[in-house]
Amino acid sequence: MDYIESIEDLRKVYRPASEGALRKQLTALEPHSKRFMALSPFALIGTQGPDGLGDVTPRGDGPGFAQVLDDRTIALPDRPGNNRLDTLENIVQNPAVGLIFMIPGMNETLRINGTARITADPDMCERLGMNGRPALSVLIVRIEELYMHCSKAFIRSGLWKPETWPERSEMPTLGQILRDQTAIADAAEQIDERLEDNYRKDLW
Repeated sequence: MDYIESIEDLRKVYRPASEGALRKQLTALEPHSKRFMALSPFALIGTQGPDGLGDVTPRGDGPGFAQVLDDRTIALPDRPGNNRLDTLENIVQNPAVGLIFMIPGMNETLRINGTARITADPDMCERLGMNGRPALSVLIVRIEELYMHCSKAFIRSGLWKPETWPERSEMPTLGQILRDQTAIADAAEQIDERLEDNYRKDLW
């Protein structure tokens, strides 16, 4: 198999980007992107580790969980998780981030690229708290570029169409998967019970 190894060769495969595709890139939030963020309960954040490997993790909470601080700055709370801290450790070493914000049922997405810093400032963590619990830390993202992304991937995938969704039974439970992947001695049911208990008690 031959691989494309230059931008020149890559560009031979694709048509030039349209004027509209180029002009839609902005450097600051405006009313439409601010409204999108106010309605979005979910985002994916991409970072790069010191070994050069890319990493993408989900972030989610109630709509508007990521707050607009000003036209070039947004804040995302960090909630309890598995404490691997892959994303946060990557950011400490390389602040470049890429985010995709999504709204359920809406095929368009908001893409934001920029740089991030982490703060554990008590006032900021309290401001982005939930259910009486402050955020563990807050990611402050300085926007360098943003644009609305079209619907093609969502239309092709049928992501929001329940009739295209597989039955949950087509995949094992997470407890079964973790037992098989990590050779944990506990029964899958025990792992699932611990996960459910954690979900109930430690979301925020």
